[in-house]
Amino acid sequence: MRPTKIIISGGGTGGHIFPAISIANALKRVEPGCEILFVGAVGRMEMEKVPAAGYSIVGLNISGLQRGSITKNLSLPFKLFGSMRKAMQLIDEFKPDVVVGVGGYASGPILFAASLKKIPYLIQEQNSYAGITNKWLGKKAAKVCVAFDDMGQFFPEENILKTGNPVRKDVVDITDKHHAGAELLRLDPLKKTILVTGGSLGAGTLNKSIEKHLPDLIKADVQVIWQTGKSYYKGIMERLGLDFHPNVRILEFLNKMDMAYAAADVIISRAGAGTIAELCLIKKPVILVPSPNVAEDHQTRNALALVKNNAALLITDYSAEDTLVPEALSLLGNKEKSKQLAENIGKMALPDADNVIAGQVLILAERRKQGHGA
Repeated sequence: MRPTKIIISGGGTGGHIFPAISIANALKRVEPGCEILFVGAVGRMEMEKVPAAGYSIVGLNISGLQRGSITKNLSLPFKLFGSMRKAMQLIDEFKPDVVVGVGGYASGPILFAASLKKIPYLIQEQNSYAGITNKWLGKKAAKVCVAFDDMGQFFPEENILKTGNPVRKDVVDITDKHHAGAELLRLDPLKKTILVTGGSLGAGTLNKSIEKHLPDLIKADVQVIWQTGKSYYKGIMERLGLDFHPNVRILEFLNKMDMAYAAADVIISRAGAGTIAELCLIKKPVILVPSPNVAEDHQTRNALALVKNNAALLITDYSAEDTLVPEALSLLGNKEKSKQLAENIGKMALPDADNVIAGQVLILAERRKQGHGA
């Protein structure tokens, strides 16, 4: 029998790309002979990350709506038309048995092309609030894999499967690494430590909040692992200097995220779906500061799904500069609250998402190969 052929589409951010690669890796573990083709957006980070993970990728010339810029949006209809033509061509040439959409610009054209060609497709919706494209395409999806409850408001109930979001296994493996993590980051393993992470690009609000309250953190003798992100690192280093204080470790990017997670007692983070999936497996007290600059304000909705289970604290982006650090210091000093948050976030973990989703993909592919359609 010919090998199973699968297209995985989407990207734009690490939050979409890393789950997509995790699903591909799980598919290869179950069926090593399967053929996987990624479809991404030209110029986005998937065009670099996917080949680095060992997979082929084709780029569509597609972008999202640019808020507040009419001129930048003028080319959108042409890009969409061109991307649809290329998506149809890719499906004709590659002949997939199933298509997987993980979100991001490239998902739309390829999933729509799959629906026109009667190819079954699976959507992996990472957020607690579905975006416009996924809501629209979800109506005809053979399966929608979700990470949060109450997703029947967006998709047909009978097609929903709660799987959780796939995570990078090496990132969440923190067992017995606390001392090693502190040592790697040149910190004292016996001192209380806060990890601040705004993702690879960084988060301006988190950086301003930490910089403003550095005297308070130093006075409390609390250590900080401060991942600034690429956009902010240079400016912060110019203001503070390379060796600002032995308790404060300022980094542009964390290559060993597992070590940072392991060294931390409290974690401050944005509320992207992929990050939340990791934090549930890390099982440490978390303060979430949702980004207000995302579609449908989905990060706030992601955070609230944890807050209602007493599994995380939420600080708004608007109030963070004044309240974030005082709240973190208060949490560090409250053993009972910290223990409660850590236990409750751990209960929300779904550690086997990649394998469960891969299983669903292969079931759909097998059904099509045997002539049963979607």
